[in-house]
Amino acid sequence: MRTATRVRLRAGWLCTFAFILPALITFAPVASAQEPKPVPAADNEYQVGAILWAQSSGEVRALYYQAYKLARMMLDQDLKTKHKDKRKRAVVVDVDETILDNSPFQAGLVKARKEYSQKDWAAWTSAAQAAALPGAVEFLRYADAKGVRVFYITNRKVEEKEGTAKNLKQAGFPNVTDETLLLRTDVSSKEPRRQKVAEQYRIVLLMGDNLNDFSDVFEKKTVAERLAAVEQNKDQFGTHFIMLPNAMYGDWESAIYNNLAPGETRDQRRKGTLKAFTPQP
Repeated sequence: MRTATRVRLRAGWLCTFAFILPALITFAPVASAQEPKPVPAADNEYQVGAILWAQSSGEVRALYYQAYKLARMMLDQDLKTKHKDKRKRAVVVDVDETILDNSPFQAGLVKARKEYSQKDWAAWTSAAQAAALPGAVEFLRYADAKGVRVFYITNRKVEEKEGTAKNLKQAGFPNVTDETLLLRTDVSSKEPRRQKVAEQYRIVLLMGDNLNDFSDVFEKKTVAERLAAVEQNKDQFGTHFIMLPNAMYGDWESAIYNNLAPGETRDQRRKGTLKAFTPQP
C-alpha cells in the first residue's frame, strides 16, 4: 500500500513538472549579449585645414624645397671649411613629416572620426606607403655622395623597423641600415641617440618638423617656454637646425593642452589660446 502510494505521488509530480516546464521555458528571461558601447567620434575635425594645406598647397611644397636648398647650401659651406675636429661629417634627419609624408594617415583618422591609436599607426607604417617629401631624397643622396653619413632618427618604435626601412628604401633614400636607422627604444627623447651619433661623427645639420628633433632644451616645455627656447637658440636655425613645416600635429599642440582644468575640453583650450581681434560694434 505504501509502495502504490509512492508510485501515484511520483506520477503526479511528473505530470505537474511536465505542465510547468514549457511555461518556465517560455517566460524565463533570456540574458541578451551586451551590446558594445558606441565609440564617441574623435575631436579632430579642426585638423582638416592643416591636412588640406599639407596635401594641396603649393606653399608647403615650396617650403620643403626651400628648406632642402638651404640645407645643401649649409652643407656645401661646411664641406669647404677645414675643421680641427677630424670626425666624419653627418646629417641627422627626422622621418615623419621631415622626409616622409604621413598626411594620408592623418586624413584617414579625420574621415573615420577616430582618435590616434598605435594599432592603426603600426598598420600604416607596415604598409610602407608614405611618399617622400619634396626635395628630401635629392638632398640626402647628395650628402651621401659627398661622403656625409646620413642618420635617420625617428620615434617610430622598434617593432616598426621593417616597414620603416622598406618605406625609406622604396622611396629612394640612401644608406638605410641598422646603423643609420635609429628608432625609439626605451625613451622618447632623441638626445641619447644624437649623442651616440656624435661619438663618431660631427653633426653638420639636424633636420626636423618638431623642436624636439634638434635638442633636449626644447623638450617638456610649456608654450611660453618653447617660444623662449627658440629665441635663445635663434642663431642655430637656418645654419645648424633646419626646420620643416608641419601644422597637423606635434609637441607644439601637446604644449597647448598642458594642465587642462577639470571639465575643460581641448576645443575650449584651443579657442581660449587664440589671440583674437574683436571689432567694436
